Amino acid sequence: MSSQIEMVTLEELVSSNHIYRKFKDLWDFSDIKSEVEKIEIDSDHKGFGTFRLFLCLLIQFTEDLSDRELERYLADTNSAKWFCNFGLVEKTPNYRVFTNARRRIGTKRLSTIFNILKDQFSHFRR
Repeated sequence: MSSQIEMVTLEELVSSNHIYRKFKDLWDFSDIKSEVEKIEIDSDHKGFGTFRLFLCLLIQFTEDLSDRELERYLADTNSAKWFCNFGLVEKTPNYRVFTNARRRIGTKRLSTIFNILKDQFSHFRR
């Protein structure tokens, strides 16, 4: 069996019409990023970055995944890695990180953010 090496980017591995690409085109994350990064400034644990973890939680919500399922989904799915700004071979969070991220961000703030995204989506649909 012969081995072959090819140079590819994660960007190339996610199809141009993938739903996550449509999400990134549709949603403006700039206000949300600055909002969740305020939490990170006050946190002793920087780890994966609060904004990337928020993107993971957004995937979890849209795909209806448990924390353990999200852990596997991120590890195995290139489009999810791309959407959440992880590298192709970068280590992704384990399930306990998501619980901590939800607690750090807070359910009230998450609800507000999801409503912002829902409003952006409704403006797009008009």
